[in-house]
Order: sequence, then structure tokens, then C-alpha cells
Amino acid sequence: MASAINRAREEVAIGNRILANEGVLDAFGHVSVRHPENPGRYLLSRSRAPELVEPSDVLEYDLESRPVAATTASLYSERVVHGEIYKARPDVMAVVHHHSPAMMPYCVSGIELVPVFHLGAPMGNKVPFWDQRDDFGDTNMLVIKPEEGASLARALGRNSMVLMRRHGTTVVGANVPDLVLRTIYSCRNAEFQWQARMLGHVSTLSAGEVEKCAQIHKQPNVTGRTWEYWSMRLQKSGNGLKAVPAKRIGAKKRPAVRKTVKKAKGRKR
Repeated sequence: MASAINRAREEVAIGNRILANEGVLDAFGHVSVRHPENPGRYLLSRSRAPELVEPSDVLEYDLESRPVAATTASLYSERVVHGEIYKARPDVMAVVHHHSPAMMPYCVSGIELVPVFHLGAPMGNKVPFWDQRDDFGDTNMLVIKPEEGASLARALGRNSMVLMRRHGTTVVGANVPDLVLRTIYSCRNAEFQWQARMLGHVSTLSAGEVEKCAQIHKQPNVTGRTWEYWSMRLQKSGNGLKAVPAKRIGAKKRPAVRKTVKKAKGRKR
């Protein structure tokens, strides 16, 4: 039976691949999950394109974003995004940072992202902005210093996601399937809001509607259904994880059996 940490590594790999398959992640972006047995650690892949991540790529980090085991692998430079959020938010169990085309117009323009349909409710009533320039002046736009990650975590606050001006989006969740649902449908919400604005009017959900819809989307049958659906789409794309058959530990190779064919003796008449 697979251990909890092996299952978590597999979910990180699948979450990366689903979000790449659905057009949220490309060569950049990353998914992580809090360690299932040690809340002071988290699991994140080595630096690799999301659609290529394998469970064996997923490494263990402490909340200072240092790898627990020595490694020569190249690491994501923005891993402090994950470490500082896990440090500031004990309730958060999964994090993704992405640069989805659906979100970038909001990150660039500063137009507020609001929930406009029921599946957009898990992103919350309001999505805050974080501008790295406010605290750190001109930078290379990457979040690589602990103080930069901590500043982002403060902007996120108790919200489900935060828009990073001129950069991208960071989303948090209760687990990887919940995170994937929230990430994909917040991108859909962004597209619908943009399209509605082109038509001339944006009608938003009320605070009460957001609260009630979000409760429905937390139910296991909802996250389970969406995870199953996106996993099926991933498999159909041909980029799903390949199943590895379990090996029989300690099994001895059976010697080849020589078959002897006896010739029938002819009878004398």
C-alpha cells in the first residue's frame, strides 16, 4: 500500500499536469502540498516544466524553503511563495503559482476580479492585489527572497487567492483537488467577467451567494467529480502518469522448464 507521502507526491505531479493540460500552467508555474505528516514541511517538484513533473521529481522542503535532503537538482527560484504562505497560514494545505492568460489582463490593468458565476465562488468575494514594487522598488519581478514571499503572504491574508501586479496569480486550497478546482474555475470566472464587460454589464454574486456556493464546492463529491474529470482529460491527452506495475520483492526467477517430447514407438503387427 502506498504511503501518505508517496500519495502526496503523486497528487502534486498530477495537479501540475492537469493545470498544464487545462491551459493554466505552461513552462512556468508550480503546485505544492503541505507534508501529510509534518506540517512544518511541504512538497514541491524540482525545477521542471509542470506537464513533465513525475512523483520522483517532488522534493521535501522546510518552511524556510530549504530542501530537507541534500540535492544537486535545480530548484524553483520562487519556492518561497509556497514556504512563506504555509508559514503564515496553518490552514492552507496546497498552493499554486501561475501566469494564466485568463488572469494576466487583471494583473496588468488592476481591474478588480469578482465572482460572476457559481463555480467562481470558491475564489471568494474579493481578490486582493499585491504589488512587489510597493515594498521592494524595482526588482526582476521574481519572488525569491523570504521577505518578498512574506509580503505576498500578508497581501493574501485570509483570502483564497491573490493577484500579483504585472506578474501572475497565487491560489491556496485545502488539498490538491480543491486547489485545482479553485484555480481552473477562477480562470473561467476571469474569462466570463471579461466577456460580460465586452457586452457592457457585469453582474456579480452577492456575498451570501458566494458563501453558500463555496460551501457546496467544498463537498468531497464535488472535488472528487472534478478531479476525476480532469484526470480523465489528462489521460486522454496522452500525458498522464504511466502506471508502474508492482514488483514481487524477493521473488525468485523460476528456472525454464524443458519440455521433452517422447516419440511414440511403432507397434509390430
